[in-house]
Amino acid sequence: MAIWRRVASVSLFFLLTGCLEPGRECLAPANPGGGWDLTCRAVARVVREEGILAGSLRVRNLPGAGGGIAFAHIAADRRGDAGVLVAASPATTLRLAQGQFGDLSAEDVRWLGAIATDYGVVAVRADAPWNDLESLLSEWRAAPGSIVAAGGSAVGGQDHMKLLLLARETGIDVRSLRYVPFDGGGEALTALLGGFVAVISGDASELVEHAELGSIRLLAMLSPERLEGRFAEVPTAREFGHAVDWPTWRGFYVPRDLEDAEYEAWIDALRSMQATTEWKRVLERRGLTDFSLLGREFEIFVGEQIVRFREMSDSLELRR
Repeated sequence: MAIWRRVASVSLFFLLTGCLEPGRECLAPANPGGGWDLTCRAVARVVREEGILAGSLRVRNLPGAGGGIAFAHIAADRRGDAGVLVAASPATTLRLAQGQFGDLSAEDVRWLGAIATDYGVVAVRADAPWNDLESLLSEWRAAPGSIVAAGGSAVGGQDHMKLLLLARETGIDVRSLRYVPFDGGGEALTALLGGFVAVISGDASELVEHAELGSIRLLAMLSPERLEGRFAEVPTAREFGHAVDWPTWRGFYVPRDLEDAEYEAWIDALRSMQATTEWKRVLERRGLTDFSLLGREFEIFVGEQIVRFREMSDSLELRR
């Protein structure tokens, strides 16, 4: 399988660069600038500054296959390594539901916990001709092949799925959508700012700073109701009559063969971090919602989400 050939070369790279030396690390399964990368960097900073972990928590980016390269690397090469955790989100469970990680399944890792909720958002450049979601959808409906969108996930992945659900809800032929995948929201945002694509599907935490700088316009939040704070002025898709929500939990998995004591130590570290004032500041700065689901409860949640995503993907003919 292609994913295993790629993970073999990745494994050699990690060995040659000394990545497996003692020390903790957080793997972000995409390039810098996206949600996984921001999750790792925020957590690494807070646990260091608050003294929650002895030593540092390094951040490494391992992009590829919509998170599949990092997943396969952990499943194949790091099975008992207590010093690594991997950023995850519904993008991870969606790809597992679709069978996009080859023969790997959710049971090949151990699900640690979710620490915050992000929300999907549709955005355009500040100088785009669309001032609100409905004006964009109206043009998209009239000429669906004329608008190119991008996201930080693979085709059929989380960012693409948001657009597919919105298109189906609004009467646009989902097969006509033009979508360009990138390895992370940072790359997708660069493509938008450079004028290579017209629309970006992302998450609020990835785009908040650029929205406040005035370089992009947030057309709609995919949340049940308006968010507070920095996104209070951004309408929801529901306000335009389109019942599409996409909550994005931010969390982690760890290698499958961790000892229970090692697994619980990671949970204790995350729980301690979430109790700090600095973590509350991170949530506010990034427009995240406080959310905590750790250990066994999170494992059950992940299993249920994979079942729902499998049904959703089947309805859109996206499964392998």
